[in-house]
Amino acid sequence: MTDLRIEQAAGDAMLKDWQHVHNVIIPTDPLSLDDVRERVGRNHLEVAYLGDVPVGCTTVRPPTGDTSTATVIARVLPGHRGQGFGKELYARGLAHARTLGAKVIETIVLASNPDGLRFAQAQGFEEVERYVLPGDTIPFITLRLP
Repeated sequence: MTDLRIEQAAGDAMLKDWQHVHNVIIPTDPLSLDDVRERVGRNHLEVAYLGDVPVGCTTVRPPTGDTSTATVIARVLPGHRGQGFGKELYARGLAHARTLGAKVIETIVLASNPDGLRFAQAQGFEEVERYVLPGDTIPFITLRLP
């Protein structure tokens, strides 16, 4: 595998890189930099780079409240898929979720992203729910590891 560098998102430059990857993969729900700043305060965000070029990102939503369910989302830009980056990002996110006490792992994929859905299913995830954000038409798919 090519030298992939993955770092926890910190500072506006890295948050902008994370935002860019998210907004390319999830064009139906673009985030502003302020949105990303808010997310980094409650979630673990990482950015994957080849050299200085962002190629992917992760989000780990920690278990909250009465649940032991964490959400692990790995995103890889289309031009960089099929090189093992998603597996590396997912493995890191899963390991981090486990250190936070997660017993159940979920992920979320936009229905218009068949590569992401195939990837999640190849990792063993099974669909549990579909929902559409207000004003949108493309569903998000929640999947869970059995």
